[in-house]
Amino acid sequence: MNISKILSALAGTALLTGAVSCQGGDNTLTAEEKAEGWQLLFDGKTLDGWRDYNGTELTGPWTVEKGMIEAKGDGNEFSGYIVYDQQFENFELQWDWKISKGGNSGMIYHVQEGPEFKYPFVTGPEYQLIDEEHFAEMNDGYQLLDWQRCAVDYAMYIPDLEARIMKPAGEWNTSKIIFDNGHATYFLNGKKTVEFDAWTPDWLARKNSGKWEDCPEYGMARKGLICLQDHGYPAWFKNIKIKELPAKPEKVSLFNGKDLTGWQVYGTEKWYVEEGDLVCESGKDKAYGYLGTQKYYDDFELTLEFKQESDGNSGVFIRSFVPEGVRVHGWQVEVAPVNHDTGGVYESYGRGWLYQIPDEKENILKYGDWNQLRIRLEGDHLQTWLNGEPMTDLRDEKIGAAQGRICLQIHDGGGIKVRWRNLELQEL
Repeated sequence: MNISKILSALAGTALLTGAVSCQGGDNTLTAEEKAEGWQLLFDGKTLDGWRDYNGTELTGPWTVEKGMIEAKGDGNEFSGYIVYDQQFENFELQWDWKISKGGNSGMIYHVQEGPEFKYPFVTGPEYQLIDEEHFAEMNDGYQLLDWQRCAVDYAMYIPDLEARIMKPAGEWNTSKIIFDNGHATYFLNGKKTVEFDAWTPDWLARKNSGKWEDCPEYGMARKGLICLQDHGYPAWFKNIKIKELPAKPEKVSLFNGKDLTGWQVYGTEKWYVEEGDLVCESGKDKAYGYLGTQKYYDDFELTLEFKQESDGNSGVFIRSFVPEGVRVHGWQVEVAPVNHDTGGVYESYGRGWLYQIPDEKENILKYGDWNQLRIRLEGDHLQTWLNGEPMTDLRDEKIGAAQGRICLQIHDGGGIKVRWRNLELQEL
């Protein structure tokens, strides 16, 4: 090689070395990434920011070793989960991972906590991390189903399995999830594996007919925690970083005037459409009944009209969820006969009434005629108006921390019939 070629090669090496050094080492962000809004979820040295699922500190089988988060392999399907103590809604999440021979782990997002949820996987979608090649060998011959394989949306969406690029056990893979206002895309080693839209009829059909059919709140949350899983096998993680994406508020009509599309019935009471109105009516069981949206709505302004034809003891639940059966946890904006606090706010579990309206405002309700109810909820600030008159204005930390569905109620006792129309919602 002549001198000019040697100098050229050295210059190229210097440029390459400079390019690598600009990228930084593991568990760091470049100046460009910081400017774009990326955030590290692991500093390479400590597990600061991580804690047990449904806990206040880190006690599970997780350690830091040589710049990696290590799952020791002491967990199982029902234990060994850790979460990062910050909620994310729309995001781009990227991480490097490797798994032990025959190993199984996962990255779960939009995870919810609470006494009703013993395990994170009943609340949030999971990007499956698994060694397919040796799984049967290390697990008594068990053959993975397609919805259990690597880089799937676990038990929901399956990629083109043959098109994936996977590194073997013990080698590093890079995965990415982009969740952008309901549109989800998964990547494995730079190649897209899964793409779907959450909360669509197709998504709901999959959710309600398979592994999650008895998990009513699976995947419903709009925001939540990032969770790592120790599923009884050693696994390692590094370079975990996330960039938040902006929300895109929508304006929607919750009722189409024709049928119950977009809603889900809980209980045996009657919900039907008559002459363009949504009607709730007591059934033979004379029990509680609910009609809930199939999507969560967190910050919004909702206007609707109602007419009480019989008794009229009903209500509009906000940021509510269904732990099981016909039981709703949330906050009810009351709809009831005169002198029963229409427009006030009641908590369905725990504290009871948060606000009852003054007696002098009871005459604002037009019993037997159409009324307009307006509800505005932003963060911890809840306001209600009845026929244009302010009824409730309160701030509540517990409401502020919640998210969930909008549900209409039929009270128990029988004899109730209420009509609803013009349910218009603007997300904030």
